[in-house]
Amino acid sequence: MFDVIVIGAGVIGSSAAYQTAKRGFKTILLEQFDFLHHRGSSHGESRTIRATYPEDYYSSMVLESSHLWEEAEAEIGYKVYFKTIQFDMGPLDKKSLQAVITSCKENSIPVRVLDHSQVSEEFSGVFELPDDWIGVVTKQGGVLKPTKAVSMFQTLALKNGAMLRDNMEVTEIKKDDVRGGVSVLTRNGEEFYGKKCIVTVGPWMKILVQKVTGLVLPIQPLETAVHYWKIKQGFEDKFTIENGGFPTFASYGEPYIYGTPSLEFPGLVKIAVHGGRACEPNERTWVAASPAVVDSLKQWIEARFGGLIDPNGPILTQSCMYSMTPDEDFVIDFLGGDFGKEVVVAGGFSGHGFKMAPLVGRILAELVADGVAQGVDLKYFSIGRFEGNPRGNVKDFDDQVKSH
Repeated sequence: MFDVIVIGAGVIGSSAAYQTAKRGFKTILLEQFDFLHHRGSSHGESRTIRATYPEDYYSSMVLESSHLWEEAEAEIGYKVYFKTIQFDMGPLDKKSLQAVITSCKENSIPVRVLDHSQVSEEFSGVFELPDDWIGVVTKQGGVLKPTKAVSMFQTLALKNGAMLRDNMEVTEIKKDDVRGGVSVLTRNGEEFYGKKCIVTVGPWMKILVQKVTGLVLPIQPLETAVHYWKIKQGFEDKFTIENGGFPTFASYGEPYIYGTPSLEFPGLVKIAVHGGRACEPNERTWVAASPAVVDSLKQWIEARFGGLIDPNGPILTQSCMYSMTPDEDFVIDFLGGDFGKEVVVAGGFSGHGFKMAPLVGRILAELVADGVAQGVDLKYFSIGRFEGNPRGNVKDFDDQVKSH
């Protein structure tokens, strides 16, 4: 009998297993594929970390997560978090960008708002903005190394006594009326018993929860693509953290575009559209983004970078997955029903949850240990918010993610 069974060994599940094991709970982490596989949302070369959110509840979560990333790095002995500034840009009248500025001020995050000429001066002419655009600069930015980070949490979980098993596809979760807790069955016939269970299966969340309980969570997998573009010769240093102080960045508008400094592939910079096309996680096409998406990126790059990046097409393209909720907020809650508080689910991270994995891991550990999480208001992440309200949380600014 385990104290905690964690299903799904992406970054959230691996962080949760680390946190429960660290608290002395007998923990097992189950993964349906090989560890560190490329079929979900927790692989690849880079993710951004930023505290600039229109929703003020996320900004405070990111600040705590930043400290927890550093704590985990100190424990493991190597870096997965590379700090730089965050630069947001967009039209002055963009509601979501104005909400970002307000959120920063409410969370006591130092923020500087620049006009287009000040942006050019700040970044030595690298960014070129239209006259009616503004730039928003904050210190809380950076790049996370995803696969390395997942490996870090799995290693720390092992170090703290957890058991890890991959190629264990969970097909059933049942309430154990004899011993209490739950019974977890896998496709290869193994069965595990746990007092509590944490489900963090990413794009497979809707499928597994519906099979186990009949409940349909509004979590839609999207297949997305990230693109790497060639920096023109002689300008490479302008796009690095070390030499150029280049930021992680986001461009508010249609499309919503984000990017990272040149880090993983020298001479290339990641610039991608935040969004994707609906898919089923077991039926992915692995096809690159549509020509329309790539064309929008080409136009944006040509307009924003003044000839410093080759806009003719990406050098590299990688496929990844989002798990989208209608309001783009997470789902972190007890499954309820017959399971009561014995099963916790965490999913629907909507393309922006990776940065908060250390904090979400802590929250999940506290939920299975104490039934409550400290310092975070989970009402925004409840399953019940969709009952009679398919859109979920109401927001008074424009949506950022579109399906293409």
